[in-house]
Amino acid sequence: MRIAIIGGGYVGLVSGACFAEFGVSVAVVEADAAKRAMLLEGKIPIYEPGLDRLVAENTAAGRLSFPATLEEGIAQAEAVFIAVGTPTRRGDGHADLTYVFAAVEQVLRALDHPAVIVTKSTVPVGTGRKIAELAQKLRPDLAIEVAANPEFLREGSAITDFMRPDRVVVGAESERAREVLQRLYRPLYLREAPIVFTGLESAELTKYAANGFLAMKITFINEMADLCEKLGADVNDVARGIGLDGRIGRKFLHAGPGFGGSCFPKDTLALMRIAEEAGAPSRLIEAVVAVNDARKEAMAGRVVAACGGSVQGLRIAVLGLAFKPETDDMREAPSLPLIQGLAAAGAQVVAFDPEAMAGARPLLPGGVIFATGVNDALAGADALVLVTEWNEFRALAPVMLRQLMRGSVVVDLRNVFDPQALRDAGFAYHGIGRA
Repeated sequence: MRIAIIGGGYVGLVSGACFAEFGVSVAVVEADAAKRAMLLEGKIPIYEPGLDRLVAENTAAGRLSFPATLEEGIAQAEAVFIAVGTPTRRGDGHADLTYVFAAVEQVLRALDHPAVIVTKSTVPVGTGRKIAELAQKLRPDLAIEVAANPEFLREGSAITDFMRPDRVVVGAESERAREVLQRLYRPLYLREAPIVFTGLESAELTKYAANGFLAMKITFINEMADLCEKLGADVNDVARGIGLDGRIGRKFLHAGPGFGGSCFPKDTLALMRIAEEAGAPSRLIEAVVAVNDARKEAMAGRVVAACGGSVQGLRIAVLGLAFKPETDDMREAPSLPLIQGLAAAGAQVVAFDPEAMAGARPLLPGGVIFATGVNDALAGADALVLVTEWNEFRALAPVMLRQLMRGSVVVDLRNVFDPQALRDAGFAYHGIGRA
């Protein structure tokens, strides 16, 4: 079986490498010449654990290729996946479909055989219908089918999520489209992964609904964390107490500085706009967006308060810049407003992240110092702020902090440290939702 994927970004590259691992012949078409050159050299333009090995092995085996032209890429492909970016449209919060329709139009004009066009990108409800209409308009001579196959990949564990998914959702309304996608995903079916077939609109909305619900769950526990601080409770205990309820579940009940990344901020905003335009506004999602934005902006004030009301002239070590561990993604990262706020308040910020330093540099104020490692960041610091829970940060011992730091303030925005151990070592510990 041969397929093509238009777009060699995060979703396209991970999906392409995983499909190739299934034994499928995959052509990933990347329009950016510099990115394509990197891929041809075996270099991965994004950080995702295990992806470099998977790409290298399948490229060497001849199952994964990066053709120079779209025409070469889609030749003989039974399915063409659209995996280009859908950023938030400036001004109204909707998903910008400029790249999607540009890619679809190029594919339609270049196709010389029947194929299924599959949206892998996160697209608003109704996009599949518009693509079908465009196909009928531009290529009435070809039997072009349209399907929606939203991705549910978590950065940092995307390969596992693809290979052992909770479910695969396919929006397809023709027998041929269903047959092609079913054959493509047969290896997962043999592993008993649920494959859910729906209509186009249901598949498109499922992605937004899933991310909206998970974002709401994060926002809920963050608000409970604030309440815990007022009442003298511990949000970790509360989260465990409610997470053991099978109707609720433990996942996404970790209090922190607010969600970021490429999906939740963009998709909650888009879902809010979709609901508004459909005449069924989602007040819950509107609240999630507002509360999360406010929470990220408030983190700098939390650090200032922990430092006695002023950070003027203080050296503050910020550990973790990416929005989550095991990724270099800085999109909507909580570290950005935090560091900007601290710098504006007069602090000298020294930042370190194992993978996200290059992406963070152009996004942060010029006065921020980028450390060469954890020890360099902590040396002489008056306060430590942990933003992203990389494993190497979790292992920091109080005795080490005492040896390196000048001050004694620790602000743990992920609740990974042992509060009592730090307090016993003479630190003023400040967690999230902990009295």
